[in-house]
Formats: sequence, C-alpha cells, structure tokens
Amino acid sequence: MSDHQAFTLENLKALTNQLNDYSYAYHVKDEPLVPDAEYDRCYRELQKIEVKHPEWIQPDSPTQRVGEKPDNGFSSVLHTVPMLSLDNAFDNDSMVDFDERIQKLSGKASITYCCEPKLDGLAISLRYEDGHLVRGLTRGDGLTGEDITSNIKTIYSVPLKLRTETPPPVLEVRGEIYMPKAGFEKLNQIAAEKGEKAFVNPRNAAAGSLRQLDPKVTAARPLVLCAYSIGYAEGWSQPDSHYDGLLQLSEWGFKVNDLMSRVEGVQGCLDYFAQLSEQRDGLSYDIDGIVYKVDSIAQQKQLGFVARAPRWAIARKFPAQEEVTQILGVDFQVGRTGAITPVARLQPTFVGGVTVSNATLHNQDEMDRLGVKVNDWVVIRRAGDVIPQVVQVIEERRPDDAQEIQFPTQCPVCESDIERVEGEAVQRCTGGLVCGAQLKERLKHFVSRKAMDIDGLGDKLIEQLVEAKLVATPVDIYLLKDKPARLLAMERMGDKSVEKLLDAIEASKQTLFNRFVYSLGIREVGEATARTVTQYFGTLEKLMTATEEDLIEVEDVGPIVAQHIRMFFDQEDNVATVQGLLEQGITWQSEDADEVGEQPLEGKTYVVTGTLTRYSRDQVKDMLIKLGAKVSGSVSGKTDCLVAGEKAGSKLTKAQSLEVPVMDEEALHEMLITLGAV
Repeated sequence: MSDHQAFTLENLKALTNQLNDYSYAYHVKDEPLVPDAEYDRCYRELQKIEVKHPEWIQPDSPTQRVGEKPDNGFSSVLHTVPMLSLDNAFDNDSMVDFDERIQKLSGKASITYCCEPKLDGLAISLRYEDGHLVRGLTRGDGLTGEDITSNIKTIYSVPLKLRTETPPPVLEVRGEIYMPKAGFEKLNQIAAEKGEKAFVNPRNAAAGSLRQLDPKVTAARPLVLCAYSIGYAEGWSQPDSHYDGLLQLSEWGFKVNDLMSRVEGVQGCLDYFAQLSEQRDGLSYDIDGIVYKVDSIAQQKQLGFVARAPRWAIARKFPAQEEVTQILGVDFQVGRTGAITPVARLQPTFVGGVTVSNATLHNQDEMDRLGVKVNDWVVIRRAGDVIPQVVQVIEERRPDDAQEIQFPTQCPVCESDIERVEGEAVQRCTGGLVCGAQLKERLKHFVSRKAMDIDGLGDKLIEQLVEAKLVATPVDIYLLKDKPARLLAMERMGDKSVEKLLDAIEASKQTLFNRFVYSLGIREVGEATARTVTQYFGTLEKLMTATEEDLIEVEDVGPIVAQHIRMFFDQEDNVATVQGLLEQGITWQSEDADEVGEQPLEGKTYVVTGTLTRYSRDQVKDMLIKLGAKVSGSVSGKTDCLVAGEKAGSKLTKAQSLEVPVMDEEALHEMLITLGAV
C-alpha cells in the first residue's frame, strides 16, 4: 500500500468520476471508452485506496454499487436471500491470497473448491413450491428482482416441475440464462434479413430477450438456463457439498455445466483456470472467467459475507484478449471533422474472435508514448467491441529495419496544412470542404438516417457522385434532379433507381428543425445538442445570430460547443450552404404548427436514458417534445422526470440521489397512450 501514501482525497474523487464515466459509456451509450482490463485495473486501484482510507469513500463510488435497480416495468419482488455479486481475482497471486484467507478464517489447512465456468448471461432466481415453478426473478439490485415468470416459462431448459416425487416444499435455484453462439448468430442473421438492428453480443441478446413484454418474443429466442447454486430451501436437508447440490439439481431436471469440477487447494484452482483458458475459444457459449466456491456448505455458512459479496466465493476473469503481430506500415486517415488518425497496418492475426489487420494508434501523443516504429512487433488488444488497438511495443524483438513514423504536416488527401489546437491531442486538416475526405464524410453525415435521412444515397454512391464532380456541397444533392442523364450513366443506376433516388431527395425536404441542424455537421453538435439548441432558440435565424454568451445559456452547451457553433455560422461558405438548402425548398414545421390542442408536458424537463424495447430513444424524445416537454441530455435538480430503460447507469444513480422521479418504459407507454401521443 506504500504506493498510495501520497494519494489525496481529490485524486480519489477523480478516479471515482473516471470509473463512473467508463461505466456510463459502456452500459448506457454502448460505446466503451476503455477495455475491460483497464476498467478492472482502475477499480482495483480504487478498492486499495478505499481500504486504506475508508473515510474517503464517495457515495457514488462503484465499489458501493451492488447492482442496478429494476427499471423496465416488470413488478419488483424481494429476494428471499440476496443475490450478491462476487469479488474478483485477476492473477495467480490473487488466488493464493484468497485461499490463504479462507484457510485462516475456516481453520482448515486445505480447502476443497467447486470450479465453474463464469457464463456471460443474465443471473436469475427460480422459486419452486412443492416442485412447481411459481416465480422467476432477475437479479435486479441484489435485494429485489424483476418478476419475469411469464418469460422464464418459455425457456425449455427451465423445469416447470421438478423430476422427483418428493420435492422440497420450497426451493430457490440460482442460475444464468444465456444465448449460445450459434443461436446468437442465427438471431442476428434473421434481424439483418428484416432490416432490423443486430444485437452487439450474446449477453445483450439474452438480457433483451428476457425483458420483452410479449412472452411470444422471448419464446422465439434461443435461450438456455444453466443452474449454478441452491439459493434457499425449506423442509429439505441440502447436501453439505455445493458440487453434490448441483448434481442433485441435475437429477431434478436442471441443466448444470458439464465442465464444473471439484478440486483440492489453490493449485487445483490454478490448473482448472489453465485448462479452461485453452478450451474457451472452442466452447459453444461465451464465458468471461471462472467462479470458485468453497465446496462445503457448512464452511460457507461459517465464512459468511462481507457487505457486497460472499467471503467463500471469488470470480477470476480472463485477461483481455491479446495477440502479438508486426506493424507493416502506418496510414493516416482523415475523418469528417478533419481529424487525422494514424492507423497501423498489421500482419493479419486472429484475436478476439476475428481476424485483425488494422489497429488504431489514436494520435501523435499515443505514438510517442508507445515509442512505436514501422516493422515493430507489438501487442494488440481487442477486448469486447473496442476498436483493436496497439497497447505495447516488444522492444526486445525490434528488427534492424525498424523505421520512425513521421506524422504528416500536410493532409494526405488534399495537402492542406495540418493544425493542432492547443489543449487538444487531435491534429486536423484545415482544408474543410476543399478536402475530398472531409467532403465525402460530411456529405455521408448530411444524408444519414438521423440527419436528412435520404434513402438510397449510401456511402458508395456519395463517393461516386463526388468523384464524378456531380456533388461538391449538400446543396448539389438537391440539384441532381436536373441531371438525370448523368445519374443514369453511373454504375448500377437504372431508370427505376434514379427515380427512387430523386423521390427520396425530394421527400427529405420535409424534415425537423433539429435534424437539419444535426445534418450540418457542426463540431461537437450531436443529436442531443441539436435538439437542445433548436428547442431553445426556436428559429434558424435566432440560432445563426446567437452570440457565444447566448449559446452558453442553453443547458448542456458549454464554452467549447458554443464556440464551435458560433465559428460555424461565422464562415461565409457555411452560411451560403444553409441559405442554398433553404432555397431548394427544405422546410420544417414550427413548434406552433406541431402543436395539436394543449401541450400537457409544457414546462417539464425530461431526460431519457438506457435501452428501451418498445420505442427507440429518438422516438421517445420526439413524442415528449410534441407534448411540450423539454428533453435534456443530463440530469440536474431542474429535471422533472427521468425515463430509464435497461442499463440506465449513472443517470439513474444521479436521479435517485437528487430524488428526481423515475419512470420505467411501461409507465412511459401508459402515459403516452393517456396523452394521445401513440
């Protein structure tokens, strides 16, 4: 602990905030900022400091979070016995320390453990009375869970009746519901054929399936239950061995993992981990680690619990998936905003379930930190859905022909100067719309679904139109109607295709104010900010003439965003583009035109977060705005209500701390029906 002697309270607060930001990005936005391994490292660091300084522990520290509260409309039920989380071990030394603590606390020289693969699914508790299934609960916050019995019953691996003539009067079984890899791939294939959004991974697919309000949807999903413990029993003498208890559950009709094993001592645990590490990629389901439990139930009771976890169990997570490969070269890509990103071209290698041939180097600072050169051998990491990245140079394998990487001073596309704004890590091309890369990306953004939503004008066609010099600005898109012959001459463009494209362009002229502003591609102005500023100013003229001081008055708009908006409308070319679009007939309804009768939510501020199953978040925001509400991107004391979907994360925590009313999706649906929005 000597490393933390100089650690201050402010450092701890900063680390707590950083972890909460990581959690928000992963659980709410589905856009992980760091690999799991980095989150786990920071989490362990925080734990060490809090052990040394318990008086510093913050109310919002992730170490104080047992789990998320129910948030999706199913009724909440108190667990008979809490479903607590597990502490984690990350290396052999951690496992040795765990075993030594168990020996000391139990007074035993050697401990028998039950080892089980840690399935990547959703934990549930099943209650049986006189052998019949009466209730199925999610883990919820560990103390109360969501009653999803109707959905649980659709899963064939869940026994509706125990296969025994003498069942316990009451039995509660804990297990994991997961989706096998083959079923997940088939589910996403069907979604692709229907034009629906694919699930990110099997765990999300399983969780989303169990939270469907219509059990028929759940029944169509390839879900599996694997039992992992007996949570509670009445009128029955449970075996003293956890392992034997699982075998008993197997006899009564439950699926248990056939890779579970009973081992002696910590060496048996380490050997089991090594064995499962080799088998992991070949399994038909995802696992993210191993769970070790003291096998003796009597010893479990003796050891008891700490605040958030049992003393007698621990989960050892697999390390982030990494591989060694060689850098063959470095390309510099130009993004929509001119950001220059160095991308390493790699000797293709299989890691994290896919073949990786490119990995990001982020920026000049990161390249300098790594000390990376062309032809270096490097460690790359692909953890979950994070973009593959170079994380380490293996200097002892550096070849004699290793070459320094020179960050360009001119844009690799248009040869304009590259600038770096003070305080920013990113370097940018100054070419703006004269840069072919930025032009194409800006146009792709302009026509995208959440912007002007021009169906049929995809990335490849945009590139062809730019290269054919048919389109150089967004205005030119609306002039294509005068050039049908040029369109017909393009690859894969027949009479019907051209007609559909021109119809889609014409239809896009009727849009929403916030979509139009979002389509302009102003730096730092995403969907939420576009909604906020258009709702605040009401008209384009007021927005275009707003000063930075005016813009900062808008909730969620800070000095940097205000500067970007003001700079955008100060550019003559940008103003000319906006005026040109209006001259082509682009219009949107005013707030007054949208109103139908009274606006029952006028003056109310709503925040929408988490994953919703019945509507998209955009749909909810649109409906709330039409009902008169203001939709904000962050929770504050001025928030009147938080609409919380699945994995609501830090916004839900903040709302609860501020005592802001929270509405789940089912309550939202009922309100929208009552107010005539649906």
